[in-house]
Amino acid sequence: MKQRLTLYLLLLATYCMSAIHIHISDPETWTAQELAPYIGKTVIFDKPIVVCSNSGSSLTVAPRRLFTPINQAYPHSAASKNIMSLNASGAMSLSGVSGYHRCGEKIYDLCVRVNSTSSLSWVSGTWRGNSRADLEKGIPDIGDYRLLVCCVNLEYYLVTTTGSDRGPSSYSEHKIQRTKVNKALTLINADAYGLVEIESGQAALKEIADDLNAKLPHRNYTYINDNSSPNGTYTKAGFIYDANILEPIGKLQENDTKVENRKKMICFREKATGERFILSVNHFKAKTGYGSGLDANQGDNIGSFNATRVEEAQSVIDQYKRYMPALKEKDILIMGDLNAYGKEDPITRFTSNGFIDLHRAFHADSSYSYMFGGLAGYLDHAISNNTLYPQITGAVGFHINSDEDDYYTYDRSGDQSMFRCSDHDPILVGLRLDSTLSYTPFPTLNSEELIQGESSVIRIQNAVKDDQKSYYAIYTISGHLIDFKEIIETHQEVETPIAPGLYIVHIYYDGQIYARKVIVR
Repeated sequence: MKQRLTLYLLLLATYCMSAIHIHISDPETWTAQELAPYIGKTVIFDKPIVVCSNSGSSLTVAPRRLFTPINQAYPHSAASKNIMSLNASGAMSLSGVSGYHRCGEKIYDLCVRVNSTSSLSWVSGTWRGNSRADLEKGIPDIGDYRLLVCCVNLEYYLVTTTGSDRGPSSYSEHKIQRTKVNKALTLINADAYGLVEIESGQAALKEIADDLNAKLPHRNYTYINDNSSPNGTYTKAGFIYDANILEPIGKLQENDTKVENRKKMICFREKATGERFILSVNHFKAKTGYGSGLDANQGDNIGSFNATRVEEAQSVIDQYKRYMPALKEKDILIMGDLNAYGKEDPITRFTSNGFIDLHRAFHADSSYSYMFGGLAGYLDHAISNNTLYPQITGAVGFHINSDEDDYYTYDRSGDQSMFRCSDHDPILVGLRLDSTLSYTPFPTLNSEELIQGESSVIRIQNAVKDDQKSYYAIYTISGHLIDFKEIIETHQEVETPIAPGLYIVHIYYDGQIYARKVIVR
């Protein structure tokens, strides 16, 4: 048997050595049409290939992760349409793969037979990264935090299953859901949890808190009692926190604009330091269903009820403004499933009012928490105001759910691991509260629209920090790099590109990448 395996591996290596090497110059813009001359031949890719969808009998792969266009570009924009086009032209179907592989796993030295420009057959390759084993090692790095806040949509967590048309339909299914959720939240080991899609009132929050205490005996988890029914059949948002670490200040603030029970705010005090912050947990109106007027589906991939979600975003801002003076506390962290991707109107309602999208601040365009149709994006948000921002050590999605095949949910496979305990990833935010820290403005550009002859420079401001080096890069909309230099002045002037068009400016500052658009007319 061993000799046969050795012979097979030797033949496989010889086969791949004779394969045609495919050079991918730019994974972000490469299209599968470049495989057209190699149909019927064996090729090997010189860049890692990423799993983008793992449902069905074959995998969808591409040289890059495929993102929902409106997670990275404004709806209706040329950039959004360009991303949509590149997604379609970069995706390939890969058959013949053995074993289970999650989305986001990368295949190095992938050797395949090209059946068509959209169909490949597996020969060999090396898998790396984003496996279950990788995630079981612990949560992602979010800096030197003192407090950990986690918010997650639990996909209709129920205690009483009778009469519900969502979530577990039987007690046995609930037991699996309960086990999976507990394993996930135990590994995360947060100081405070914001939970949405809780559909059994106080009983569900108590059950989750009790299960956490049983697994983490050094903790003292309890929940915010919102005086709702013990076993309500409606969906709500709720809070669980470690009473050894945090204590609530003042009353729970409810906001029932448009959708009831799903927008709540509480102020927490960190016992060790006396520092405080407001935690806002939300679950905005879903994209599904049939709205009318401004809430109707406009056919722009946003879905229904966009106007309602914008109104909900504004109501959270207004609620904060009312709540803040009585508490004499400005710092706020807004989290939850807002049912809007990063560049949709509800999110820009926050950012245009001075709030900071932490996904974008810490990860530029690479964040995601949800998968739909093989495309990644974040519906689950972490947003802060500018006074809290300097006290945030990191923010990240913990990809234990979105990258999993739906088969592993509680009602299908019987799998009792933490993976696919929901269809949304938990969002983690690290805090090191210190109200004496001051806010440093983000890098800015003088304008998003420049008219040649009237303004011949792009002015980059606030992108120099101490002795750290900063850089800027200017790309065409197709991803071609046309300028890259170090930023050495607080107000640095850069000549605009000669040709009219849309350009993307990346500012590399303080360990982050800030993307800005410039239109030259």
